[in-house]
Amino acid sequence: MQSSTQPSTPFSSTRLCALGLGLFFLLLGLAGFVPGFVAPPSFVPAAGFGYLFGIFPTNYFHNAIGILVGLWGLAASTSLTGSIVFNRIFAVIYTVSSVLGLLPPTNTFFGTLPLFGNNIWLNAIVAAIAFYYGYVKPGDISMLNTPGTQASGVQSPSPQSGV
Repeated sequence: MQSSTQPSTPFSSTRLCALGLGLFFLLLGLAGFVPGFVAPPSFVPAAGFGYLFGIFPTNYFHNAIGILVGLWGLAASTSLTGSIVFNRIFAVIYTVSSVLGLLPPTNTFFGTLPLFGNNIWLNAIVAAIAFYYGYVKPGDISMLNTPGTQASGVQSPSPQSGV
């Protein structure tokens, strides 16, 4: 039984990050399929291309990926390990997509995904959040779970000490 004096914030915040990112991308992906949320540009380079909320370039494939990432985040949030893995992989993928969005030859991911424009900073921000909860925050969790430590960080007596 877990006592109420032990902090549970690191556990819940890592899982809440995966849940929050999952919900965010699921809603963005679904909104991309609603014509009222997508403003068509003056020149349409491909079917389904538009600007979500008039800000973020998107297309049907981009929306489908958002839905899949969202569902993955929701599923990963059911366990701590799944949340850590999700946050780590998400951070790497979205950091790479931010960098690809900056480069003219790859800013449409070879003609399939619009990674340019406001998608660059959105991907960079969510990658930074996922990086923190995937790589930095789990260090706090492992420190809490080390053998021989209590919630206050005081060493408990070992069985060999005879105390």
